[in-house]
Amino acid sequence: MKLVNLTTLFAVLGGIALAHSQQIKGKITDQQNQPLEAAYVYNINSKSHAHTSENGVFIIENNRVGDSLKIGLLGYETRIVTLNASNFSQMITTILQEKTFQLDEMVLTEELNPVSTISRLDLNTNPLNSSQEALRKIPGLIIGQHAGGGKAEQIFLRGFDIDHGTDISISVDGMPVNMVSHAHGQGYSDLHFLIPETVNKIDFGKGPYSAKHGDFATAGYVDFSTRDVLKESSISVTAGQFNSLRTLGLFNLLETTTNQNAYIAAEYLANDGPYESPQNFDRINIFGKYVAFSPNNDKISLTASHFTSGWDASGQIPQRAVDSGMISRFGAIDDTEGGETERTNLNVQLSKRLSNKTTFKTNAYYSHYTFELYSNFTFFLEDPINGDQIKQKENRNIFGLNTSLVHDTNIGNTPLTLTSGLGFRKDRVDGIELSHTLNRSTILEHLQLGDLNETNVNAFINAEFELGKFRIAPALRLDYFKFLYQDQLQSEYQNLAETKAIVSPKFNFYWDVKDNYQVFLKSGIGFHSNDTRVVVANQGKEILPRAYGVDLGDIWKPFPNLVVNTTLWYLFLEQEFVYVGDAGIVEPSGKTERYGLDFGFRYQFNDYLFLDTDMTLTHARSTEDPKGQNYIPLAPSFTMAGGLSLNEWNGFSGGLRYRFIDDRPANEDNSIVAKGYFITDMNANYKFDSITIGFAIENLFDVAWNETQFATESRLQNEAQAVEEIHFTPGTPFFIKGTIAYTF
Repeated sequence: MKLVNLTTLFAVLGGIALAHSQQIKGKITDQQNQPLEAAYVYNINSKSHAHTSENGVFIIENNRVGDSLKIGLLGYETRIVTLNASNFSQMITTILQEKTFQLDEMVLTEELNPVSTISRLDLNTNPLNSSQEALRKIPGLIIGQHAGGGKAEQIFLRGFDIDHGTDISISVDGMPVNMVSHAHGQGYSDLHFLIPETVNKIDFGKGPYSAKHGDFATAGYVDFSTRDVLKESSISVTAGQFNSLRTLGLFNLLETTTNQNAYIAAEYLANDGPYESPQNFDRINIFGKYVAFSPNNDKISLTASHFTSGWDASGQIPQRAVDSGMISRFGAIDDTEGGETERTNLNVQLSKRLSNKTTFKTNAYYSHYTFELYSNFTFFLEDPINGDQIKQKENRNIFGLNTSLVHDTNIGNTPLTLTSGLGFRKDRVDGIELSHTLNRSTILEHLQLGDLNETNVNAFINAEFELGKFRIAPALRLDYFKFLYQDQLQSEYQNLAETKAIVSPKFNFYWDVKDNYQVFLKSGIGFHSNDTRVVVANQGKEILPRAYGVDLGDIWKPFPNLVVNTTLWYLFLEQEFVYVGDAGIVEPSGKTERYGLDFGFRYQFNDYLFLDTDMTLTHARSTEDPKGQNYIPLAPSFTMAGGLSLNEWNGFSGGLRYRFIDDRPANEDNSIVAKGYFITDMNANYKFDSITIGFAIENLFDVAWNETQFATESRLQNEAQAVEEIHFTPGTPFFIKGTIAYTF
């Protein structure tokens, strides 16, 4: 009898203890036992909420026995979990079942980052099948290729001709893609080592508002994350016009378990292009990833990749040569242009929960990179006998480390999330070269040749205060640079050096007006660095010109199946740089300002049919030149992209995509105009059992368009005087290719 009474007493005392609100810890996974990031956990009774980390772990406060937790993630079935006494002593594990995306289930206030959620929706409805398409997933970003498929793409965003990456920061799994002080141009970003089918998530932001991002993040940043696990292994072959071929293999190396995964991906591409001189392009990509989880749900991943590519190119041709019939649109003045490049990457990532309120994340990486490019922009302007062909070459090693610490705390009753980080990057470049060449074989003169060493050390802190419907996030970033250059063309050894530090404050504000209406105000100062060779030559002047930006916008769901985002923005640069490749110099072009409007929407007609559109309207001008002489060359004033997508309906999938860029000034007085274009692509696929067959068409309506254009002064061999006019690379004509894939 006494034992029964004692047991009853302990039960009552336990019930009293659990009647007080307590903390609950849990983990959310998919059907493959893989952790789900950014899932929303909401206590229906206490109104407290939390999101899962990238390890699938969440901690939620203010819980009692009998409370109900609502657990959801767009693209997965929502679960309701009723808390019992055992949930307070051990971790809750919940499995979410994958299902068709339903836009009407998206609640903006439940999303950790609504913009990232939209990009996840885009990836689901329009899967990637090329590295070029990876960048096109960024709303408002337009790209163009102008050197045989092997050169990094030219990028346009928010009224910037970003060239190959001067004003946008790009990374993959925390490893930078941008090359500082590159042989061809500052910020050069060759993303071709990324196998598109391995992409899991795209995080992006426009403007200099993220404390995590420093160099190049003026127009914005793009962070790609690769998959931790493959749903299934597969092999595929794609073949089409212009001797195009792509083979792809994705192979799981381990049986999917709760604590480790491994896979390898391999890709081969070849293409001659539509040119009269075949571009003989080929590329090999190999990527491998291993992921392991500890019993405490700490995560470590190791990735290794290698890519190599070679190509010939017909270059940028002058309009007058086509108009006169000297060459066709797909002809060449110098068809010995082209190049070869390769990159090998090693990257280790660790994510560890140090306590219930503190998470630590770090990655360390190493890249070895080589590059050799032959170009001829001006033909016979400088050398009427041999021509003006140039070689740009480098051999680079990159070492780097990024760390971040996220700590959740309270100031009184105000929740506060503190995120701090440290970073380090060192680039050692041997034999960075600019030479005058003939027929891609003979070096006529070394114009620049040296060894380069650039170091960046950075730190940041971001504080996010949650005040009911308001979130306020002030931040501060510090960057320190050291530039070293040893000129091998000098008769005496001289190692030139410069250093510079810069502080970049940010301030972001968010207001959740309603569950499905969010207003934001972002502001911040960013920068992009200058080329080391220019820095030391100018004795440290204009090393890190600042960019000042502000965004005012909203994200809105006026109807269950419609998401609309609108942003008014302004950006001022202290100094704009123009890279002149054939001269090996960077020309300062003064202060500039840009302002405009971003608008986009996503609409779901039914379970399978989606419509999306993104457009950007921009006014871009120099502030130091007289009106009419102050246009910013190649800055687009209007771009638009979008399409209609069919997602897995009775085995069928496909889409119709378009992109548009308007006419834009090619020089400062707008007397030379780069013509705009409207291009439509389509694809269709059918899956039965383990087989998928499909086809894709680029430039469905066979538009004669110019993919990239420049105002260039050049002279042909039979000309007495130089002419400045549009030089262009023709866009791909109607191009069809078919695919067959097998999954197992």
